[in-house]
Amino acid sequence: MRSKKTIFFILSLSIFSSMLGVGIISPLLPIYTKTLGATGIQLGIIFAGFSIARAISMPVIGKTSDKYGRKIFICIGLFIYAIMSIGYALSKTAFHLGTVRFLQGFAAGMIMPIATAYIGDIAPKGREGTYMGYFYVAFFLGFGSGPLIGGFLSDYFGMRTAFYTMGGFNFLAFVFAFSFLPGIEVHRQRNNISISYTTMIRESKVIKGLFTFRFTNALARGIFACFLPIFAGIKLGLSGSEIGILISTSFLLNGIFQAPGGRLADRFSRRRLVMLGIIVDIVCLSLIPLTNSFGQLLTICIVSSATRALSLPSATAMIAGEGKKYGMGSSMGIFNMALSLGMASGPLIGGLVSDSIGVKFSFYFAAGAELVGILLFAVFTTQRALGVKK
Repeated sequence: MRSKKTIFFILSLSIFSSMLGVGIISPLLPIYTKTLGATGIQLGIIFAGFSIARAISMPVIGKTSDKYGRKIFICIGLFIYAIMSIGYALSKTAFHLGTVRFLQGFAAGMIMPIATAYIGDIAPKGREGTYMGYFYVAFFLGFGSGPLIGGFLSDYFGMRTAFYTMGGFNFLAFVFAFSFLPGIEVHRQRNNISISYTTMIRESKVIKGLFTFRFTNALARGIFACFLPIFAGIKLGLSGSEIGILISTSFLLNGIFQAPGGRLADRFSRRRLVMLGIIVDIVCLSLIPLTNSFGQLLTICIVSSATRALSLPSATAMIAGEGKKYGMGSSMGIFNMALSLGMASGPLIGGLVSDSIGVKFSFYFAAGAELVGILLFAVFTTQRALGVKK
């Protein structure tokens, strides 16, 4: 059996490569969708389709992985993701692109949620925050590096080259995971846990609070990812490379600060760290429509990224603690289902807001949604049992 450090390294390397591929197209997809004739609401539907498919697949796959292991699902997801990447380049209409996004969403439900469950399996008690923090470093550094590459490829070689490159990186991640990741034997010690999602939600206030946090935060992130390139490109006239720098800076800094954020989650109140990061993010989202230059947008991305790194490791460490009671795959499945539902809702609602009253108001809506979410999170988690880190 491989050591925990080896497993952690293999998982991190696979996720880094996969997210590097996904990040390559993140600043390009909204603009590419517009070139296919999509309206604002169609753009929202295309972005939402991916998350809807992922939300459908994750709960089932998460619970099944508690019984049959993580490796098979991670490998299948990465392989399908790589193959479906070609569909982006071959799409001729917004409908074609939406279909590709929907199918790829099913595959995505097998990757990140199951990988985080794997990390939860191997994380020692009391060090969940540290493990999750370092794991998210690989995630965000991969995703954050991608837009820089994507902007360069788009400017000099065309968008379709970026899509093919995404497929290549995801296939490389599949090779890493298939060749080196241990299989089912790592998980047998927790395979006897089998509790329904209904029971989990009814019994655990922590899961309720984290579901609310993850949903509203993802809704806001979905609006940010979908409409920042539109706002920056159309309203401010920024180039593809400049947009790539904005998104890359946001994710790279977020990634760099995940490790210290994870260590803080093992030392201080996880609940308070979640709330602090979201409060600052609310302020940053509210300031985006007031910007009129690349420098101002870049400053907001820097501040938001540094503080958001406080929230995610703490929240994931909290859900990992619940996973040791209810099943790691199931807990990560429901946590990431909230992510997908939020990412699906954000672009749809943002598209409606953008078409109705202007793109800048989509950012105000995102800030309002996060405010409601963090207030509900505070209510759900305030009575958590004493003696357990929040």
